[in-house]
Amino acid sequence: MMTDLRAVVEQLKKERDRLDKAIEALSGIVGKSGGGRGRRVLSAAARARIAAAQRARWAKVKTRKSS
Repeated sequence: MMTDLRAVVEQLKKERDRLDKAIEALSGIVGKSGGGRGRRVLSAAARARIAAAQRARWAKVKTRKSS
């Protein structure tokens, strides 16, 4: 009876090792794509500067088209 339990425990340990390796491999793939980083947070002032710069770029393009 005890030898059967030891064999089951040993089999489960091998299965756990195999699963750990698979999880590690998949985590490496996901980590390289940047998926776990999330969105960057910008302050309102930074968004306003970016928006103003974009409006200036569009204004520049529009003035070239009309001339």
